[in-house]
Amino acid sequence: MASIKNYIGQFHPIVWVLLIGTVLTRGSAFMTLPFLSIYLSRHMDLSPIIIGLTVGMSPLMATAGGFIGGHLSDRFGRKPIMLTALFTLAFVYYGFTIAAGQGWFILLNALNGLCTSFFEPTSQALMADLTDKEKRMKVYSLRYTAINMGASVGPLLGAYLANTSAKLSFAITGTTYFIYAIVLVYFIQRLVIPHKEQSKKTVSIGDAFRIIKTDKSLRYLIIGIILVNMGYVQIDSNLPQILEGKLENGVVIFSMLITINALMVVFLQIPISHVAEKFKLMQVMVVGAFFIAAGLICFSFVNGWVVAILAMVLLTVGEILIFPSNSMMIDTLAPEHMRGTYFGAAQFRKIGNFLGPVIGGYLLSHYQGQMMFWVLAIIALGSIIFFTAGNKSRFTSAESTI
Repeated sequence: MASIKNYIGQFHPIVWVLLIGTVLTRGSAFMTLPFLSIYLSRHMDLSPIIIGLTVGMSPLMATAGGFIGGHLSDRFGRKPIMLTALFTLAFVYYGFTIAAGQGWFILLNALNGLCTSFFEPTSQALMADLTDKEKRMKVYSLRYTAINMGASVGPLLGAYLANTSAKLSFAITGTTYFIYAIVLVYFIQRLVIPHKEQSKKTVSIGDAFRIIKTDKSLRYLIIGIILVNMGYVQIDSNLPQILEGKLENGVVIFSMLITINALMVVFLQIPISHVAEKFKLMQVMVVGAFFIAAGLICFSFVNGWVVAILAMVLLTVGEILIFPSNSMMIDTLAPEHMRGTYFGAAQFRKIGNFLGPVIGGYLLSHYQGQMMFWVLAIIALGSIIFFTAGNKSRFTSAESTI
């Protein structure tokens, strides 16, 4: 009992509020967004390219949105940015329940990406603000575990609602975000957040954009993650369409894969991260890229649930290695007074989440699913070039400042 109390006590209460909120909101979001492409194909009679464009609007808006939101949180504080984003997300999902045309779905999903990208880097920066440096990797791993705890439950309910009442899933998600915002307001007002003295080194939005140009390590890291995300995002965009058309009970198999993915992260994130901490961050990310590519290639041979599960297992090991390491790398690169800006700049990686569905949709329309997975596996492997270059640039930069 004492050990549990000590474990909880090592992090600020606001960090735990954010982690619990992440479980609930991501669970409800995973109940809806992975099935958005299926909903659009069934009810809107759209081509795979248009569906890919609609699904991809969220990460497209997130690229610039996260950068601006992270910068604004450095200048005006974490609280107003986070709460505005959460309340707006609630109304976005309520909007999905009454949207009737393709244009509304594109607009709402764009707003969804914008608000999510404002909230995520700001909440990560706040977690870092409230956590000792030596414990931050653990916090980033816990956050990623929290995301997947929600994802382990959401798809199961989403698969049921996709066949019964998809609009109800949108309403549940909107309500969850609204309650999360209210609870966060309450705890932020009641709990004392240690005040960090404002740095005199404030930067303009123009200076913030120049970070991408001047910090080579950050730039290479973002490009590498863009390439990885182009392949990984097929889980949410084109994979469900392929499984529904290729396999009997494809929607059920898809929901099972998402749940397996989430459960693996929940139970394996901490032990794998513990092993990964013995290696350099870039080495871990390179190995992760190989697993992502292997999973994509395996998906190209899917002919039943056994191969599908094997492919998802490989892909999941890759994401466990890459994504928390990516957050830690950004934290390592960021100056103290620009942490929010750096986490925001890292949202440019979501360009891959936009390009992936569009390019995948094009390949799926003109060729076939197998070709699509092969091309995107090669693209994902290309990230290794940039991870390696970023690592060299990081040490070169460090030596030049000594």
